[in-house]
Amino acid sequence: MVLLMKKYIILLVILLMPIKVLAYSDYIIPGGNTIGIEVNHRGIIVIGFYQINNRFNRGDLKLGDTIIKIGNTTVDTTNELVREIRKQVTNNEITMTIKRGKQVLEIPFTLIKVDGTYKTGLYVKDSVSGIGTLTYIDPETKIFGALGHEITESTTGKLIEVRTGKIYRSSVIKIEKSVRGVVGTKTAKFYSNTLYGTVIKNTNKGLYGTYAVDISSDKVLPVGQPGTLTKGPAQIYTVLKDEEIKVYEINIDKIDDKSEIKNIHFNLVSEELINATGGIIQGMSGSPIIQNGKIYGAVTHVIVDKPTTGYGIFITAMLEEGER
Repeated sequence: MVLLMKKYIILLVILLMPIKVLAYSDYIIPGGNTIGIEVNHRGIIVIGFYQINNRFNRGDLKLGDTIIKIGNTTVDTTNELVREIRKQVTNNEITMTIKRGKQVLEIPFTLIKVDGTYKTGLYVKDSVSGIGTLTYIDPETKIFGALGHEITESTTGKLIEVRTGKIYRSSVIKIEKSVRGVVGTKTAKFYSNTLYGTVIKNTNKGLYGTYAVDISSDKVLPVGQPGTLTKGPAQIYTVLKDEEIKVYEINIDKIDDKSEIKNIHFNLVSEELINATGGIIQGMSGSPIIQNGKIYGAVTHVIVDKPTTGYGIFITAMLEEGER
């Protein structure tokens, strides 16, 4: 009887353990539209140093360090950083808590006084903005995914850790073409009065959040499973002018289900697209990849020495990431 009771207890514990179930929809709304992106970093990134009285004032700081506290006070914006430095400086010195990779370090930092004003000698940044392409919206959860890769701070290459963020309506006004060795770019304007959604996380598989606009009338496409994707003709949805989403032909020549993010290798086929852009350009990341009426992935990378070729990530990888 005692042994039997123990078996029941063990079984009960197993049944009560939480199980994470990924529940993305079988049909999703494809994107293709250009979006404006604003993301506020968790903490303040050191992006450079300037000279004061003909010398640099680095202290123990390095490029890419994130300042998260002055003394015992958390700081997330440059305004908060300046305010706390003024409040807490003693004998030209403050204590900073910084994040460097996975390490959290507390370090002393000396300021330099110039004409009655304390100078740090630091260039810092607390947010980033740019454009990209919306990949999908899940009509059931209103989770969106975009880009298919991470957003980084351009000077240091540091991954932006999302504190808050938003995506906006955006319109393409100019294209700078890609040429061999140099990746082109879309230039677009934001409509900051037209909010599309809030950003929740930024990972190596894309930017994710909650969509805020009515999608009840938007058309859906079935989610294509990696095992049914084939080499050969496919399409991408993207914007090259204003807000017009157009369909452009590509050819898939390699499928890699072992890679984490570079799953689909393709060549641009559309002469219209190649003539307009010279190849894959910045701002095109996130453009949905469609084959046989199903959404299979998103454009993520360009091959710099051959800009008419690039990589995409499986849409299932993005959907799973969005659900986590």
